[in-house]
Amino acid sequence: MYSILIIIFILGYLAIALEHIIKIDKAATALLTGTLCWTVILVAANAFFPELGTDGQTKFIHSDLLEHLGEISEILFFLLGAMTIVELIDAHGGFAIITDRVSTTSKTKLLWFFCGITFFLSAVLDNLTTAIVMATLLKKLLRDKKDIWFFGGMIVIAANAGGAWSPIGDVTTIMLWISGRVTAGNIITTVFVPSILCVLTPLVVVSLTMRGTIALAYGDGTGISQKSVTSKERLLVFWCGIGGLLMVPVIKSITHLPPFMCILLLLSLLWTLTEYLHRKKEAEAKRHLIISGIIKKIDTPSVLFFLGILLAVAGLQTVGILADLALYMQNHLDNLYVLNTLIGLLSSIVDNVPLVAGAIGMYPLHQYPQDHLFWELLSYCAGTGGSALIIGSAAGVAIMGILKVDFIWYAKRISWLALLGYASGIVYLFVTR
Repeated sequence: MYSILIIIFILGYLAIALEHIIKIDKAATALLTGTLCWTVILVAANAFFPELGTDGQTKFIHSDLLEHLGEISEILFFLLGAMTIVELIDAHGGFAIITDRVSTTSKTKLLWFFCGITFFLSAVLDNLTTAIVMATLLKKLLRDKKDIWFFGGMIVIAANAGGAWSPIGDVTTIMLWISGRVTAGNIITTVFVPSILCVLTPLVVVSLTMRGTIALAYGDGTGISQKSVTSKERLLVFWCGIGGLLMVPVIKSITHLPPFMCILLLLSLLWTLTEYLHRKKEAEAKRHLIISGIIKKIDTPSVLFFLGILLAVAGLQTVGILADLALYMQNHLDNLYVLNTLIGLLSSIVDNVPLVAGAIGMYPLHQYPQDHLFWELLSYCAGTGGSALIIGSAAGVAIMGILKVDFIWYAKRISWLALLGYASGIVYLFVTR
């Protein structure tokens, strides 16, 4: 039965990769893959958990499914909240504050500009939210689909690299920090240079061959009437939205609320603010400026795509396939660099969260003390290795959903650049430690 689960996962993965060939939306195949995995687990429960008995098997699987669904829901609600806030800023023309100040049409300068902002913003925000914001900016600023896709692919690399060196930039780094495997100061000082090499290396390589200018989508790019929103309203919503997103990690550290609750708190405050701002306007004039109207524009298939992928990975985790894989790697690989490099590459296929959780469970602190090279390598590799494939990270999945980037296109044009950057960071740690 284990082989059936693996076959379903691989077939689903291939269907997602070949979306533009088979003409089936990736959200449909991802959701089908996730639900089929859990159907097989329940139908063949006796093969997976013979020691529990019929009643025990059902209760255990239902309980585990609900636990995983709770964790997945945190990500989905965070994604939904962040996408809604970004759409709210966009509806008020807020991103024109940034795009109107971009005067250069040089492809190289624009690429460095976007990747630089993404790298540092993802460290103080998080790579998922940063990817959503930058994807929206790309759609507002660029015209050509190939340019948007290429810039989006480079943003995936920059977002994951930026999140890896910050204790709050990536969920896996947060896990290592909260569990006491790393300290905030050490992870910043140790992983910053490898992370910046991870994005600088592909940027330099691309800059050597990239030439020409790029077609910009000039204008406010909002698609709204200038009379609908005043300049004061535009500035207020922009700074409250962006400032609020940047405050999410601060609110989390002060209140200990989970990130999805912080983003929902921010969403509710902005909802109240915009309702008050537009309270005197006609219903038709304010319909596209308040949350109740904007939320209908959210890309629901992208959210369901996330759900399907995470459900499928959770199924493999429940029956122990991921744990067995981690144990096999532990028993057959005793080199820290090789082990962590493979964990990072594996995270481009399956979610890096269960991989890191498995490592935390398997390697106690007396074996690898706090701030040991193993944990530093794991933070870097698990954070940046997912860039090798577009569905290997939350940032990649967000970019794929928002910009409709083709899986095969990414594998051909971006994956080798991501691997080049990934390797440069590992080499740096190997040489300097």
